[in-house]
Amino acid sequence: MLQQVLRTLDRAWDDMKSRNFGFPRFKKYYRMKSFVFPQLKGEIIKANQVKLPQLGWVKFYRSRPIPDGFVVKQARVVTRASGYFVMLSLQLDVDIPSIPFHGHPIGVDIGVESFLATSEGTLIARPKFFKSLQRKLGLLQRRLRNKKLGSNNRKKLNTRIARLHQKISDTRGDFHFKTAHKICDQGDSIFVEDIDFGTWAKGMFCKHTLDAGFGQFFTILSYVAWKRGKFFGKVNKDGTSQTCPNCDAHTGQKTLDVRIHFCPECGYTTNRDVAASQVIRNRGVNAVGQTVLENAC
Repeated sequence: MLQQVLRTLDRAWDDMKSRNFGFPRFKKYYRMKSFVFPQLKGEIIKANQVKLPQLGWVKFYRSRPIPDGFVVKQARVVTRASGYFVMLSLQLDVDIPSIPFHGHPIGVDIGVESFLATSEGTLIARPKFFKSLQRKLGLLQRRLRNKKLGSNNRKKLNTRIARLHQKISDTRGDFHFKTAHKICDQGDSIFVEDIDFGTWAKGMFCKHTLDAGFGQFFTILSYVAWKRGKFFGKVNKDGTSQTCPNCDAHTGQKTLDVRIHFCPECGYTTNRDVAASQVIRNRGVNAVGQTVLENAC
């Protein structure tokens, strides 16, 4: 009997490994971060209260009013270090037209030394969101290992660590939104590189890449551009730092310590990241069939 049970467990374990499942473990109660109410009926919102099934009317702070015509379809309750939040999903039958290419185009090049550079010559330094609080975070995590499992002191310290992580995340998101609006102020059509950030995160500068949150920034930039009526597009990333934006000549591969672009063909000189952003802009404009204005040498 025991041998049959062991064989059954071995088969189940082999099956889980073949499907890339991890070893089963007990779920701790604080690992559950959210739950969803998939269907809502009747009156859902009134004043500063929301009606949730099985819970009834719950007080909450409404961050923004619900637009006319929208219907609340479902609600998700999320717990974070700073408290509980309810996320309402709204529905409205409407066709959203795509924004065409128009107006003044700009290119955006991202990097590790500077967070980004635009074809207008703007350079934005990269804030070190995680690194600025890494020392404090490491101190709290070292204290955590000495706390007894299940004790109140361990729960309090876990809460402090979670709040610190949320502070890093909120600071990064705030910077991304403000930077996206700053870029949208410079032009009407925005072009960026089509990059696989999963590969970037495995490179030599993986820590700095994850700290900058480039993937989240591109998502926010596309949303802000759509909201403000700006065109957003992606272009091929290959060779943007090896091409002259002024004469389209191939200048050769540059090492990371070379921060100045100099074209031996036309003599055009500028910052390396700015030159790459101008190449991105030119590729985007050519992709939509427009004429590219040459840069002044």
